[in-house]
Amino acid sequence: MTQQDSLHARPAFITAQEAGTLPGLFQCRARRTPHTVAYRQFAPAQGCWQEYSWQGMAKEIARWQAALLAEGLQPGERVALWLKNSVEWVCMEQAALALQLVVVPLYSLDLVKNIAFILDDSGASILLVGEPAQWQALAPLCTALPRLRLVLLLADEVQSCPASGPPVRRIADWLPAKGGELVNQATDPHTLATLIYTSGTTGPPKGVMLSHHNILWNGEAVLKVVPALASDIFLSFLPLSHAFERTVGYYVPMLVGAQVAFARSAKDLAEDLLATRPTVLISVPRIYERAYGRVHETARNKGKLAEKLLAAAVATGWRRSEVAQGRAPSPTMLQRLAWPLLHRLVGRKVLARFGGRIRVAVSGGAPLHEKVARLFIGLGLPLLQGYGLTESAPVVSANTLADNLPASVGKALPGVEVRLGPDNELLIRSPSVMLGYWDDAEKSREAITPDGWLHTGDLAQIADGRLFIRGRLKEILVTSTAEKIAPADLEAALTEDPLFHQAMVVGEGKPYLAALIVLDRQGWQQLAATLRLAPADPASLQSQAATTAVLNRTRKILAGFPAQAEIRAVHLSLKSWSYEEGLVTPLLKLRRNEIANRFAKEIAALYTGHNLT
Repeated sequence: MTQQDSLHARPAFITAQEAGTLPGLFQCRARRTPHTVAYRQFAPAQGCWQEYSWQGMAKEIARWQAALLAEGLQPGERVALWLKNSVEWVCMEQAALALQLVVVPLYSLDLVKNIAFILDDSGASILLVGEPAQWQALAPLCTALPRLRLVLLLADEVQSCPASGPPVRRIADWLPAKGGELVNQATDPHTLATLIYTSGTTGPPKGVMLSHHNILWNGEAVLKVVPALASDIFLSFLPLSHAFERTVGYYVPMLVGAQVAFARSAKDLAEDLLATRPTVLISVPRIYERAYGRVHETARNKGKLAEKLLAAAVATGWRRSEVAQGRAPSPTMLQRLAWPLLHRLVGRKVLARFGGRIRVAVSGGAPLHEKVARLFIGLGLPLLQGYGLTESAPVVSANTLADNLPASVGKALPGVEVRLGPDNELLIRSPSVMLGYWDDAEKSREAITPDGWLHTGDLAQIADGRLFIRGRLKEILVTSTAEKIAPADLEAALTEDPLFHQAMVVGEGKPYLAALIVLDRQGWQQLAATLRLAPADPASLQSQAATTAVLNRTRKILAGFPAQAEIRAVHLSLKSWSYEEGLVTPLLKLRRNEIANRFAKEIAALYTGHNLT
């Protein structure tokens, strides 16, 4: 029996065909495993984690569905969700989808101006808001949203709102005491299910139209290469407003009947990992990069012996992984004998920070540097990198536990076609490619060719069936010396160093590369002490001593890159680029244009004497 046959033979697995639609999937799951735990959520009032079975969730969703039916919405109307990952998010989403409504998930920490834009662009009829402060900030803008008919608040208190705005109701008052029978009016898998707005790194957000089939097909294709188990526990902390978490961290568990624990917040992540002890972890590279920096920093603080033990553990564990995948000769007797001790002294302690029982960890949303992956794989954490984009619902390719090459983003999922277009742009074609962009036929035609190939905008290389992402087509810097450089590769290498919290490389049309760097505060204090500078004095950051020290450090980090990739000037700061200021996306990608505009004077100063006047 093949791995695929074995996967489909599992009684708990629901195929995309059997589910039909997204609410069909949930309702099928509730019938098949009614009493198993579906979700866990922390209840602040009780001070503990509460469990929700599939059957219990179905009863709750029926209440939400009955309330939505009473609003008289027509199929295709949009319902927006502006709250953090939670059981309530699931209830509203499933109730709306089953009534043929279109769900518009919103990032819970998004800027109010972005929320207003998306509500207006999507023409949302109903908005569910999680926190009173969110509604208080948005309320003044709602007078310009005539299609918004109702605002629902999870909180008990209803803030004041403009008299001309939409009515506001508490969920506690809106929901009936009991729901009727849970129905599913969504029968066509190819109709629009959701609008997921892109993060807008290069312009205003665009509404990606995904059908029920787009998402279900993608979820099943993921399971064919990275199987999930009914016994798995997923920790959900990436926002469900993004396709990566929505498909892989929400629908994939539903397909197999696994449990999802909703993390409280990013700041509580370390505690929630220990409390829930997940077996599957889905994250963006930055989480692993920070952990990588902490591991090395801890070893350095303990001394040379600890650093040598860490290096030995990673090298030995990595060799074991390569042997298991047939890419390296068998380890020596000494290596075989050393591994149990090294794992006990180093690897097990690092894995304990993730809860101690991770079966598979997945990185997506942005490139993961090979060094980071090798460290965790070497220490025993099975870390897989994949690639995707919202427009493909979202996964395109992934490494597997049996064939994991961290330098690549793996092979295309079964049923996904890939090829290279002009300038080595990656083109993909599959049943999970979006229906198009909401209310924008011109951009849809630009993105998808008449024969169904999606332009990803990513530069790629294909070798031995594997994909290697080499940068963004529109994010290539061309210096005045005609050198072409992908800044993301340099930035990823720089931020591996725990001293560098954030970095953006600049140099378009300039004679050399420079960088804006946000330093880690603790790392800066240590560096300042070695340079005999006062870390609290802003002038210290701009001193020649600090600049020279950082430039020397960047040269060492980037020594393996071509000579034209050398950073020759830096601007140092300590204030992080935040999403609230519009400088990074929810998945922590740099908004390059916004950062460049914000620091235009600082960038200009890096080229003093080299600017044309």
